This record gives sequence, structure tokens and C-alpha cells, in this order.
Amino acid sequence: MRFLIRALAPVFALAVLAAAPARAASTYDIPVIASLTGGGAFLGQEEQQAIQILEKLVNKTGGIHGRKVRFVFHDDQSSPQQAVQLGNEVLAAKPIVVLGTSLVAGCNAMGPLMQSGPVMYCFSPGIHPPAGGYVFTAGVSTFDQAQALVNYFRGRGWTKLALMTSTDATGQDADKGFAKLLAQPANKGITIVAHPHFNPTDVSVSAQIEDVKAAKPQAFIGWAVGAPSATIFRGAVQGGLTVPMGSSGGNMTYAQMHRFAAFLPRELYLPSSVWAVNGDPRVKLDPAVAKKQKEFFAAFAADGKKPDEGSILGWDPATIVVDALRKLPAKATAAQLRDYLLKVKGIAGVNGVYDFAASPQRGLTLKNIIVSVWDAKADTWKVVAAPTGLPLK
Repeated sequence: MRFLIRALAPVFALAVLAAAPARAASTYDIPVIASLTGGGAFLGQEEQQAIQILEKLVNKTGGIHGRKVRFVFHDDQSSPQQAVQLGNEVLAAKPIVVLGTSLVAGCNAMGPLMQSGPVMYCFSPGIHPPAGGYVFTAGVSTFDQAQALVNYFRGRGWTKLALMTSTDATGQDADKGFAKLLAQPANKGITIVAHPHFNPTDVSVSAQIEDVKAAKPQAFIGWAVGAPSATIFRGAVQGGLTVPMGSSGGNMTYAQMHRFAAFLPRELYLPSSVWAVNGDPRVKLDPAVAKKQKEFFAAFAADGKKPDEGSILGWDPATIVVDALRKLPAKATAAQLRDYLLKVKGIAGVNGVYDFAASPQRGLTLKNIIVSVWDAKADTWKVVAAPTGLPLK
């Protein structure tokens, strides 16, 4: 018996090897690099969940060219260095598209790897890729988010603002954006009365909060994402800063609202794309966008989940890529996919109607941004501003 097993082992091995290509060919694999652990996991896990829900829907409707879609996830552990390593590993398989990663620093680190392809569709709104390239980015830009928030504050008569930003890539992007934003004629009446910085690894910002309080702002913007934003929220509440507060839309996740519940500001305003409208009759959406949102929320409800900002950062990019691959030839190249995406115009998503000509590499503009306030009792966000940040009555 042992002799027979040894004799047949090579045969079984050859059979397995022969079957491997057939199995690989039966699925359409799309690599996804996301921050599934580490500081960015609050977004990465939501992105993964959304894409897995989408995968089921795509495969129920025929997959891509008759092959089932399989999104293959790789965890960069919220590390730019790990994102680059994974990027290089994924490129060895010569994919035409890579989705991810979740954070600004990781996307910026991976971007140079994709200069000649494949297409990379980053989940972070905080990067600003050059027009015409292979790198695309999800959501409305952080600059437009900040502008909508400032528009809302100005509309409420809050013109003396304090701003706190981190010293990492997210904070540096914010500093550039707010400087450009406040230089606009429409914001000439806005004054930044204090602008302290902090290191994202700091455990306390009590000194910075005292400086903010001393400047007597009418509203405060603590622009950070994830754990650093918790440091700001906690410092503000413990330091007795009671003015309305705004922050990055990247914090608009249930995981964070629940985890930070004990020290969230009384009024926390967050900008986001129009996904958060969710049927609010005061905000008129394109009918095609409203339909996409209905399908989006229904898909999550069927899976027993509630979507948030992390969900949408994964959902729309994956949907756009799948739709493109369905329309392109079965053996499309990265260049063909890039050229197709560059010409996308008038395609509805949950975030709005995409127009990559008007907003290169992103497809969304300030017109796709609203502002919401967290309502802990209702366990959801309530829309307070129409697109561009105009306060609702």
C-alpha cells in the first residue's frame, strides 16, 4: 500500500498543477490592498465589508465576461512601507487594476509604482493624483470637504474659527487645503484665530486646547482621522471647549462614533458625499443617484449591516471598475481601463453623478458634498447642509 501511494503521488501532484490554471481562469481576480489592521482599520474593514457585499451582487448578475469576480484582499497594516511591499507583490501577477489602499500615506507611497500601470483606485479622498495618469481616487476631495464645512459655518454666522491639524500626511494635506481655501474671496470674512498642530502619536492636546479656548473661536475644526481625531475630541471635552466642532469626513463611521461616545463633542459636524442623504426630502438628488442609494442601503440591510463613510469609499470605486471591465473586452489592458475611466461622464453612483472630465481622476466635486451632524440618540447622522455646504432650513 505504501508503495502504491508513493507511486501515485507524482500523478496526483501533476493533476493538482494541471487543475490550478483552470481554477484561476474560472474567476476574475481583482487585488485589493486595504488597512485591515492598525490605525486605519476602522476604514479598511468597512471598505472590505462593502466590497464583499458588492461581490455577491456582481456574481448574481453574471460576474465579468462570464467569470465570477473574486476580490483578493491584502492587509497593509496601516503602514506605507507595507503598502509598497504588497504593491510590488501584487504587480508581479500583472493585474490591470489594483483597488486601495485606505490611507493617504499608503496611497501616496504606492502611487509611483503605478506610473505605467496598472490602474490604481485609491480609497482615500486625501490624495490628489495628476490628471491623465493611472492613479484614481475615491470620494470627494478633502479640499472640497473642508470648503463645504467652512461654507456651512459661514452660513451659520460662525466666522471666527480655530483649526487644529496633525503633523502627518493627513495634516499636511489639510494645511495646504485650508490655506488655499481661506485665500478665496468668498472667505475674506473668515478669521483663523488659532491654528495649533499636534503629533498624531500624542496622547494629549491639552496645551493646544487651552490656546484655542484663549482665542475665543465661534467654532473649532479638528482635522484628523481615526485615533488622532479621538485625541482632539477627548482633549476638547476634557478641556471645556464647548463651541461647535467640525472634523474630516473620514471619521464618519459607526465604529468611531460608538468607540468615542464618551468624549464626542455636543455638536460634531462632518462633511461627506451625498450618500448620507439617504432619502432626506430636503435634499434633491439626481433620480439615478437616488436609485443607486436605494440599492446600496438595501444591499447592506439584506446583509444585516449599516453602511457609513468607510463603506462608500470601497463601494463606488469597486462598482465603477466592475462596470468598466464589463464593457471593455475580456482581455482589456491597463491602458484601455485607464482611458475608459478618464472618459467616464454622467454615470450615477451612490456618491453622485461621476464626471472625470470635470474632476480628473476623481469624478466628484463640491456639488457632491453635504454636511451632517452626529445624533447619538438616533444613532445616525442628520443632514444639516445641502450640497456645497448651504445650511438647510
